[in-house]
Amino acid sequence: MELGIGIGWRPEIADTVERLPGLDWVEVVAENVCPGHLPDSLARLRERGVRVVPHGVSLGLGGAERPSPRRLADLAARAEALGSPLVTEHIAFVRAGGELTASPALEAGHLLPVPRTRDALAVLCENVRIAQDSLPVPLALENIAALVAWPGEEMTEGRFLAELVERTGVRLLIDVANLHTNRVNRGEDPYTALDELPVEAIAYVHVAGGIERDGVWHDTHAHPVTRPVLDILAGLRARVAPPGVLLERDDDFPPPEELAAELTVIRETLSTAGASAPVRPAPRKPAGASAPSAQPADGATDAAAGPGADAAPPHGTPPGAAADGARARVGIAQASLLSALVAGTPAPTGFDVARLRVQSRALVAKRAGVVARVAPELPDILGSGYRPAFVAYARFRPLRDSYRRDALDFAEHLLAEGRPDDEEARRRLTLWWTERAAPEPPRRGARLVHAVRRVLAGAGR
Repeated sequence: MELGIGIGWRPEIADTVERLPGLDWVEVVAENVCPGHLPDSLARLRERGVRVVPHGVSLGLGGAERPSPRRLADLAARAEALGSPLVTEHIAFVRAGGELTASPALEAGHLLPVPRTRDALAVLCENVRIAQDSLPVPLALENIAALVAWPGEEMTEGRFLAELVERTGVRLLIDVANLHTNRVNRGEDPYTALDELPVEAIAYVHVAGGIERDGVWHDTHAHPVTRPVLDILAGLRARVAPPGVLLERDDDFPPPEELAAELTVIRETLSTAGASAPVRPAPRKPAGASAPSAQPADGATDAAAGPGADAAPPHGTPPGAAADGARARVGIAQASLLSALVAGTPAPTGFDVARLRVQSRALVAKRAGVVARVAPELPDILGSGYRPAFVAYARFRPLRDSYRRDALDFAEHLLAEGRPDDEEARRRLTLWWTERAAPEPPRRGARLVHAVRRVLAGAGR
């Protein structure tokens, strides 16, 4: 299925997207679209024959829990409403804890990497099969960028993706910007990944910009696409002609002519690479070949997990065959990592503590930004004090339920502490909170409960 050249549709640039020359298709964040009330811009694009692909961010197919039937139904409804030829999601986990691990349920508000282990692959494959059975169109999965690496990984990214495709038949959405991010942040060779992954399974490709700060590459989707990312795109094109390529831009949107120019550069990169380098299939390892293994952390060995603990189910294993033991092990590991990132618990053994701190700060900063967009009244009321107040609030208070709930919880937290100090700002915040959450603001009893919670949280640290 040929898609051509596309761009990520965002409300902020809807008019620009409609005017871009030579646009073949667009991608929309699935969770931001209501099937019964499509934005007029998307409706007009569809009338012109521009394909629309929903791109999900909340399924968490790499998580230990089986995917939510409600979330799958929502994604299916969006695919049908948009007349989409396929849907896409990520190879990531976005939540952890809960009943499976008998621990508090935690939300990341972000795409986090799954460990490249046999256990994690078995769980992912079963989750993918469940999703495929629930969706009306084919599914493609995206490789993600990461600041942190799991200790004791058993496969390279390319081999992990190859085995996933072999077992499930799922398509791939290859993000070349994420390959560059992992080169800078994790020392992984993007061209080795291109050689190992099954390029014939690629549904389309993402291209996006970012920026490097203090030796860390931030995949911002808010900066121009850099030459190293375009070079990886050219390397991919030398191996296969991708059915589609899409430019992602999520923030700090440039003028229309700059977006059009970036699309032109992408077209030229594909054309030049295709003309100057032979298109060849990527070398594949023989079936059953051993995957490269990372050195297990702390001197642990594969045998330490017990006989057969990491054994992968054979190709063609039906849904439901991923052992409960594998789900439990993956769940405990993911809950431990996520708790360290969002709740201030100690770093799990084998992780780079400095990188975990960077990731934790990035999660809080992203969360503050999303809450500011969901509830713009809060930064308006609090002014320059909004961000430091939110960061202090969020440091040991994980996201729960949704960003709208997070905004209300943040406001309640401030009011329960008698803040902000400015009386007029506190009056406005009280009014905002009561209109959305309750008939009256937190009183002395609620303040005492908050105080006890803070003491207990401090003792737990």
